[in-house]
Amino acid sequence: MTPFDPVQVRSEIPLLARTVHDRPVIYLDSAATSLTPQRVITAMSTYYQRSHANVHRAVYVTAEEATALYEGGRRDVGLFLGSTHPDEEIVFTKNATEAFNLFAKSWGRANLERGDVVVLSQMEHHANIVPWFQLRDEIGIEIKFLEVTDDFRLDLSRFDELLEGAKLLSITGMSNVLGTINPLRELTQRAHAFGALVLVDASQSAAHGPTDVVDFDVDALICTGHKMLGPTGIGVLWARREILAAMPPFLGGGGMIADVSVDGFTPASGVTKFEAGTPPIAEAAGLGEAVRYLRELGMEAIATYEKGLTDDAIARLAHEFSGRVRIIGPTDGVARGGVLSLDVEGVHPHDVAQVLDQFGVCIRPGHHCAKPLMKRFSLAATARVSFGPYSLQSDTNILIESLHHALELFG
Repeated sequence: MTPFDPVQVRSEIPLLARTVHDRPVIYLDSAATSLTPQRVITAMSTYYQRSHANVHRAVYVTAEEATALYEGGRRDVGLFLGSTHPDEEIVFTKNATEAFNLFAKSWGRANLERGDVVVLSQMEHHANIVPWFQLRDEIGIEIKFLEVTDDFRLDLSRFDELLEGAKLLSITGMSNVLGTINPLRELTQRAHAFGALVLVDASQSAAHGPTDVVDFDVDALICTGHKMLGPTGIGVLWARREILAAMPPFLGGGGMIADVSVDGFTPASGVTKFEAGTPPIAEAAGLGEAVRYLRELGMEAIATYEKGLTDDAIARLAHEFSGRVRIIGPTDGVARGGVLSLDVEGVHPHDVAQVLDQFGVCIRPGHHCAKPLMKRFSLAATARVSFGPYSLQSDTNILIESLHHALELFG
């Protein structure tokens, strides 16, 4: 296998050939959405050019090709996540948010009663908070939160207490603000000991290191295509097939039925009962290509490379700015990913981002759909830098140059 080469990866990303403000694009916003290799774009356009038809319906050649592309994408994603039954355990949605809503409204309504406990954490994305609050308001479940320590880790001192009576632990694999990577094997083992299922938000982690649902021993996992070098408009729910088999449909309509009469309907068996209507066919073909590409690059190699980039950036930011740029997240390099949320002294995150844009640097200011975490650290927003497998150390050079300019301008 060819060794991982970020320069080669960059050459395969069309957007990185652009210039803005007469400068090359320095893309440091992969936590919001990753960039797409040409081969993923080609996979999607080839579907539209050669096999554009609906799936699971017609028997003509292009329709059968479309079905094969769609189901092939499902199989590729399942294998990428370590599923032992990839054809039976992957549900496609339009994004991770819809996948959380599907699980909460389908599994949750069928399995939770008034007073049942769902355990979340303060570092969750709103997509893993709001659907559970909606269910709380609907049926009266109780939501409990794991807190975050001053050093940006999960506070597990009350973990067993919170799990008493819990039916579900729904937890992020990696914080989209802090970069903290959570100890999933430990959390899962302890949650299972209390009889709770474990749902993991892998939206931030899936494209940046190995993900194996069997090794993690989780019960369900959610991720999203656009953060995995794939297209927008497609998300993924993986769940053990016995869990999916017992869940009722979330949306109703065509494609998810076995039969319909004037008296009612019978849902289809398998994953198709969750995929009402015309599914994201081109997106499934693109996501299948994206995860094949990631596997070729090597997930361990990506994780090692991005850790080196992150450690280097942390050290250089500390050296260059002497405390004027504070990282909201672990700085010890252990169990953290390539997300650096910055609090720049005297400069609002939106102003930071606007100044950096003049240097071609793309970062994300805001609360990052993680307001409970922002409130925990008394912040309204941060300026978030995030790496991908196409990032280079030279990107950090330009980041530091532009941050100096922002401090000079507003200082």
